[in-house]
Amino acid sequence: MIGVGIYVKNSPKAISLYQSAFGAELGYHVLNKDGTYFHAELHRNGESFCSVVEAKRDTYADQHPIELGVDFDTLDQLEQAFTLLAEGGRVEMEICELPWSPCAAIVCDQFGVKWFLSMPQHRPADDWSPED
Repeated sequence: MIGVGIYVKNSPKAISLYQSAFGAELGYHVLNKDGTYFHAELHRNGESFCSVVEAKRDTYADQHPIELGVDFDTLDQLEQAFTLLAEGGRVEMEICELPWSPCAAIVCDQFGVKWFLSMPQHRPADDWSPED
């Protein structure tokens, strides 16, 4: 299964639009101090629909605001995909541990497609915030 991450400015407005347009419900989410979404999961018909993230830049003229996510069962699988996708592409985040995944990476392939590669994800501690 491929997950979709959408990076926008004014994430609360985008979430409201997507909830109305697609009948989506807000699931797990983490707010930035300014009330925008560091990460928000939208669900439709009880299943994951997409995630919405407040973009850090006003424009993304050199890249698409969409990121495709793939989970891997093993580190070897993730490393193989990372190596292949990085050839002729651009590494945006080296393989590392994140609060919600024991292993993850972000790479934009040679065709301009942005990929979030990760091991099975989990929720960070309830008291975690993006400022940590």
